[in-house]
Amino acid sequence: MTEAAKEKCVFCDIVAGKAPAHVIAEDGLSMCILDIHPYTKGHCLVISRRHVPWWHELTDEENASLFKLAKDVAGRMMDKFKPDFVFLYARGRRIPHTHLFLIPTYSGDVLDRFFNALENFQESPQMLVKLQEPDAMAEAAALLSKV
Repeated sequence: MTEAAKEKCVFCDIVAGKAPAHVIAEDGLSMCILDIHPYTKGHCLVISRRHVPWWHELTDEENASLFKLAKDVAGRMMDKFKPDFVFLYARGRRIPHTHLFLIPTYSGDVLDRFFNALENFQESPQMLVKLQEPDAMAEAAALLSKV
């Protein structure tokens, strides 16, 4: 990543204290902030302090920090907002800086409806049924397993 690209990164600016943010929690390697475009009350982003586009490119220590902070804040969300669950997903495409979305999610809200539709899609099309066959499962497992 070029220095110019890092200079334009809003998350790097937040980490450096150059941009405002509502910091919820932090440690030496990660920060949790409120998302400025929330899907629901309490929607947070957990970001790495170091500018790395993808979470799987972080060091093991950075990953441990990122997911521990996510777990801690998700617990707070469950306690304070009483959602059905806390949705978590990793991003880095639109803003190429590792960030995890933490979104308190409730029955019938936009994310719940999205996941219900996704689960229906996952369970029904014939092309996806083929992925459940023993040979297809064994092939995928072999490709992903350590050699």
